[in-house]
Amino acid sequence: MTRFKHQKNKFIIGVCFSLFCTFLHFQVANAKQVDYDVAGQSYEGYFLSAGKKSPLVLILHDWDGLTEYEVKRAKILQKEGYSVFAADLFGKGVRPTEVKDKRQHTGQLYKDRKKMRALIQGALDHAGKLGANTQQLVIVGYCFGGAAALEFARSGAKAAGFVSFHGGLKTPPGQNYSQTKGKVLVFHGSADKVIPLNDFAQLGKELEEQNVEHEMVTYSGAHHAFTVFGSKSYQKVADTRSWKSFSEFLSEAF
Repeated sequence: MTRFKHQKNKFIIGVCFSLFCTFLHFQVANAKQVDYDVAGQSYEGYFLSAGKKSPLVLILHDWDGLTEYEVKRAKILQKEGYSVFAADLFGKGVRPTEVKDKRQHTGQLYKDRKKMRALIQGALDHAGKLGANTQQLVIVGYCFGGAAALEFARSGAKAAGFVSFHGGLKTPPGQNYSQTKGKVLVFHGSADKVIPLNDFAQLGKELEEQNVEHEMVTYSGAHHAFTVFGSKSYQKVADTRSWKSFSEFLSEAF
């Protein structure tokens, strides 16, 4: 009997190890950098699949371009059961490190809103080609990416939600939220000196006037970029609480 139990335990351990290896293989095989084109220009995104039927989260980067920060967020989301496509809005190989360069690349897109929208749509189209479920979609952006997410919301794009973490909140002249089809979720630091609370309040007023379902949260003492791990602005409480709210938002959206 003892020998039988020993063999049974070896069998169970072997099966578990095999399943674990299969899981790791799935994770590696479904996580990759991907090249794609939009209007004849090359871009490099990052794709993580949690399965063809899994809802998709599209991540829009901050003014550093697509870096390890967005990749880390993508991996967290995949563990929560979502496929993720981290878009590239600057171009393949364009990852600015100097402030003047960051301002240049974001400034060009702020001046060309049509191109900004086309780049987001181009990333979505490519995600669809990779097998992502673009019919169940939430778009989330950080800093510059948050402003881009709201830009796409104003375009009338179909998505369950548009989420901004410490993003730009001003609405450009001539635009409004009358065509917005999904819910809007905004996380903002009350101590943010880049995006003042007046912008936060004004956005809330605009969303209410257009009857856009929304939720907006501020965190005391949180500065701009409060979710960026390892930065001087990082605030653990605000990051933890905003992510918890974001996860709940995703569960409700899908």
